[in-house]
Amino acid sequence: MTQPFYTRLADHILCIRADNPSAMTGDGTNSYLVFGPNGGAVLVDAGPDLDSHFSALMQALGQARLEAIWITHAHLDHSALAPRLAAATGAKIASFGALSGAMQAGGEGADHAHRPDVELRAGPVQMAGLDWQIWHTPGHMQGHLCFGLGDSLFSGDHVMGWATSLVAPPEGDMAAYRASLRALQGASYARYFSGHGGVIDTPEARLAELLAHRAQREAQILSALSRSGQADAPSLARAIYTDIPTALHKAAARNVLAHLIELHAQSRIRADCVPAAVALTTRFAAKD
Repeated sequence: MTQPFYTRLADHILCIRADNPSAMTGDGTNSYLVFGPNGGAVLVDAGPDLDSHFSALMQALGQARLEAIWITHAHLDHSALAPRLAAATGAKIASFGALSGAMQAGGEGADHAHRPDVELRAGPVQMAGLDWQIWHTPGHMQGHLCFGLGDSLFSGDHVMGWATSLVAPPEGDMAAYRASLRALQGASYARYFSGHGGVIDTPEARLAELLAHRAQREAQILSALSRSGQADAPSLARAIYTDIPTALHKAAARNVLAHLIELHAQSRIRADCVPAAVALTTRFAAKD
């Protein structure tokens, strides 16, 4: 018997995984179809612009009416397919908004063409006959959103089980990321459906783990700076991230830079340039 191309997470929730595996996406990007009691449906994350993923989503939708395409954040592996799906179904694309000029200045995989029909903000929303709670969770990207439904949270790339989130300036902000993690602590969600990887069945433990991981990286950076005198993000990443393939050092350096920017804003370290010009080549040093 042919294996189904989707995973049924609940009677009304299907997960369709795109065929875009990589070191940054794991086994691929998850799209979620959520069916309401009124014959409508909401798609959480359209996924990458692949013919195979388009066909899989349309097949999984069946006769249901797609009312909205909700995008957790405007990275190509989450949002690029949205215009094709909207044209085929008439559904409105909704997200926090288009990328600002500052956000377009850098960052890997940003969907510069993303233009939502509707801009979403934090708070309760009803869609497809279902009661949702929208969370604004900046950090991985300034406009990152999570979507709560009942006891489940669609957590995008903010909280994943398979890996930690990339926080890559200028789109990524480490202080905002950690604040967004803390904001979810204590929320009444029993499971997270993330943008990559499997279901997170112990979300409170995962939130604590991610916060502890970031605190550990910060301590490693401060220790390395105290030993080296001056260093930039790539050299610190090579010294700290000793357990990852060399191909991932570039992404690791962006995470380190996000930590350095946060530490510099807190006046805990010093830099050889003004904050507005902070880049991978910026050299930082421990405070005297």
